[in-house]
Amino acid sequence: MRQIYLDYSASTPIAPSVQEAMLPFLAQHFGNPASQHALGRAAAEAVEDARGQVALLLGCDPDELVFTSGGTESNNLAIQGVLFRQRPAAGGHLIVSAIEHPSVIEPARFLERLGYDVTIVGVTGQGIVQPAAVRAAIRPDTRLVSVVHANNEVGSIQPLRAIAAICHEHAIPLHTDAAQSVGKIRTLVDELEVDLLTVAGHKLYAPKGVGALYIRRGVEIDAVQQGAGQEAGLRAGTENVPGIVSLGRAASLAAKALDESQVRLAALRDRLWQHLFAEIGNPLVLHSGLADRLPHLLAVSFPGVVAQELLARVPELCAWAGAACHSIGTSISPTLAAMGVSDEQARGTVRLSVGWQTTEEEIDRAASLLLGAWEALRAL
Repeated sequence: MRQIYLDYSASTPIAPSVQEAMLPFLAQHFGNPASQHALGRAAAEAVEDARGQVALLLGCDPDELVFTSGGTESNNLAIQGVLFRQRPAAGGHLIVSAIEHPSVIEPARFLERLGYDVTIVGVTGQGIVQPAAVRAAIRPDTRLVSVVHANNEVGSIQPLRAIAAICHEHAIPLHTDAAQSVGKIRTLVDELEVDLLTVAGHKLYAPKGVGALYIRRGVEIDAVQQGAGQEAGLRAGTENVPGIVSLGRAASLAAKALDESQVRLAALRDRLWQHLFAEIGNPLVLHSGLADRLPHLLAVSFPGVVAQELLARVPELCAWAGAACHSIGTSISPTLAAMGVSDEQARGTVRLSVGWQTTEEEIDRAASLLLGAWEALRAL
């Protein structure tokens, strides 16, 4: 059975040239970057070359980047690192949005248990954080605002520049989790005016287990992992050289093909929507359909069915359901709940995300399979 992979928002395959770039650092160039001999120097140079490639994609200086194990570590380092500079006894307040990934929400909850204050700002029905809501949440002791660049479930892109302007009026740094957007749309840090930005390699055609955090020069954070002085003292531990090399190559590929890829991915996404809507019509709900969205992501709610049951009928299709069914009931996505989506619509939500390797033939076949499964479930 030939698989149709429409779950690029969850993870991307490793691009062939990315795999090729990392292989020598698994075999021949295996030295520790801290070592002074030839193998160590080769590894250290490769790390710095990759830092420059990622910096070019983000439009920052290489020394403003810290390599990490992925998006979760980058988010933890950004959020905890900033807040730990101000101990809770002296007052420390964090603002996050209601549509953040768990790797932002859970560090916020952890800080709350330590005595920091956290405010969660809501979103519109289109999944957009209103800058005015951020302004209203700011307090004299607010130390950081964290708002995702583009939501991983519905693809809504946030007005970061407007939010950044408000934050900077109050001398508050703005962090954004850009795991879903880097390599898909422009993520130049000076255009977004953010102070910290998270990158995840496996959303970018690099392997799992590598990422980066951009930290604007002048923003001070504490390390959350103690050890030797790697990554400017902010990320202790011997560097994952093959992973870092792969992330650099992936960033270089994305930078070269960004505009062309964006157009192609949006065309595939829209082709899939048109197939589905032509058969189902208005009962088919397009989440964040009126918002600026990621070009590769389509989040739709199939009427009258449960998404997990729908996808179970098309095992050759890899996609994501917006609600999880358990023995004690159905767990609705916090993002969809924050948007005010009804439980019924949330239960029928499927996220379909395309990528570099997706073809028109796969799109047409996926639409046919989904429509056939939907009709079969409706007939029960």
